[in-house]
Order: sequence, then structure tokens, then C-alpha cells
Amino acid sequence: MNRPDRAAIHAAMTTKGYRLFENAKGFDLNIVGIRSASTVPDRFDDWITVSYRDGVAGDWAFYAWPGTTDPGLYYLRRPLNVHGTAILKPGQYRSSHAIRKHQGRYEAVCQKPGTNLPVHRDRNEDGTIDLDAEVMTNGTGINIHRAGDTRASTVVGKWSAGCQVFADPTDFDVFMTLARRGRDIYGNGFTYTLLEDGDL
Repeated sequence: MNRPDRAAIHAAMTTKGYRLFENAKGFDLNIVGIRSASTVPDRFDDWITVSYRDGVAGDWAFYAWPGTTDPGLYYLRRPLNVHGTAILKPGQYRSSHAIRKHQGRYEAVCQKPGTNLPVHRDRNEDGTIDLDAEVMTNGTGINIHRAGDTRASTVVGKWSAGCQVFADPTDFDVFMTLARRGRDIYGNGFTYTLLEDGDL
């Protein structure tokens, strides 16, 4: 999947009736994942993007980083939930996330306690991703975090049991810098939008 285009992302959000954040103060982040049509597991073949109005010039700032919006092979074969491994359903989830500690270890943009996100539950345990699996609205712990802490990862593996994960920790550090700037202006709440590449 090629690097996504900001204008195409915004057009898709508008078409779907999703909120596009455009505050002129800047750093009003649109955090958007783009899921590839590929269902081959363990690849960082998706994108995590951020766009916002520049508070000085008023122009759009845009970033797009390689990541995954799907679980890795390890958890597809070993679900943590008896109903299957979580795969977040595409949609826009308003104020669903906040900066918190991921697994108590480091700051990330994590799903807020008490919120539920709709997830597909892949039950086949055959190492393939079933995006047509039954939808169950009880997804928790769907965080936006990084894989390794020192270098880019090439295999998803244990890094995702349903989370949205950056392949490169350097990209994640930039993302968190933007998220902290946004939090300092608007408060600790972030909307996450997941699109599919066919939407663009």
C-alpha cells in the first residue's frame, strides 16, 4: 500500500460524515489509521497518520508512518480472549483515547478505561486475518503504541494483540510529541479514526 494522501484521507472522512478537527490554534490532531486490503499477518503494511492545522501559518501539517492496525501472528494463533483475537472495526471513535502508560511501561495514546470499541473477533486460530468475523462491541486495551524501543521492527509478532502499532520507535516519538502538544492545548482526549485503503 502506497503512502496515503492527506487530501484523500480528509475527503474520505467527510464522505463518511466523520469529524475533521481544524482548530486554528494548531495541534488539534486528526489521528487516522489506514488499513491495507492485504490480510497477510505479521506485516507492517498499514499506515498511522496525523494531520492538523498549523497554528501559525494555518496550513495543514501531515505525517504518515508505517504501522499495523491488525494483530500479529502470535496472537492470531493464541487469542487472549476466548472469543478470538481483536481486530478493530473501521470507524471514528470520538474521545476514545488519552495519553497513559501502555502496559504500565511507557506513555502512549491508550484507549480510555470504561470505553468500549467495536472489534471483530477472529476465532479461526489458523494464522490468517478474518475481517469478516463476528463483530462484538467489547474491545478494550486497543492502544496506539510502538513495537521495539531501539530500532524499527519488520515483523509484528507479539507487538499487537489488536493494538495500532508503529513499526519504528523514532516515528512513534514524533507522534507522541505531537500528542503531548495537543493534550496541553485541548486536554487529554483524542479521537481515533480507522479507514480502509479502499476508502481513499
